Amino acid sequence: MSIGKPAAEPLWLQGRDAVVENDEGVKWRHGRPDYHLTRITVGKERTHHFPEKSLEMVVEDLVRVFEMEVSHKADPTQWVSVVLDKFRNRTNGGPWHTGQDIAARGSYNLFLGDTPYYKASEETFDSSHEVFHTAFPEGFFWEVLEVYSPPPVVSFKWRHWGNFTGPYKGQQPTGKRVEIFGMSVARVAEDLRLVEVEHYYDNSLFLSQIATGCPVHAAGTK
Repeated sequence: MSIGKPAAEPLWLQGRDAVVENDEGVKWRHGRPDYHLTRITVGKERTHHFPEKSLEMVVEDLVRVFEMEVSHKADPTQWVSVVLDKFRNRTNGGPWHTGQDIAARGSYNLFLGDTPYYKASEETFDSSHEVFHTAFPEGFFWEVLEVYSPPPVVSFKWRHWGNFTGPYKGQQPTGKRVEIFGMSVARVAEDLRLVEVEHYYDNSLFLSQIATGCPVHAAGTK
């Protein structure tokens, strides 16, 4: 499946590295991010490969730009991947969240919510990132597996993966590969910026792979 692009390709369709490099005036949370090692790992460990400029790669690149921006750009008005005044996001049919909500509370917290293994309501943006960067110090990667429909409503299946090699809230790592599979439905504008995104996946199945033992104890462990 392929998609036509305008002759003058907008920044958000040029890939994550291009957006990172065009950072004049950007308010980075902790400095400009570096995805050099991520590119190497994903190249070796991804399970699906698609032609350049295919719809699958356009979707994958746009989602990566979005993920980078929500994680590293403190000011949502500087996110180029979304139509900010219309943008909203939710997981598993839960409440809708705006770009400002994500910037304030953190994508991990809004993506995971409160479960027996993780209490998003007790975490901040920074603490949530610390929790999962500690548990997955080598990185937690993402790829598109299938795209089911083209714009303006793009539905797609995805895979997240990483090695559990760091402690999770005081629990020792297993060193095992952890994977999440899910699907998302993204509504996009004519220029392919994100307007609305819905995610569907089993968050407890993911967290139970790293929060071993009693889930009540795991959630309370700091």
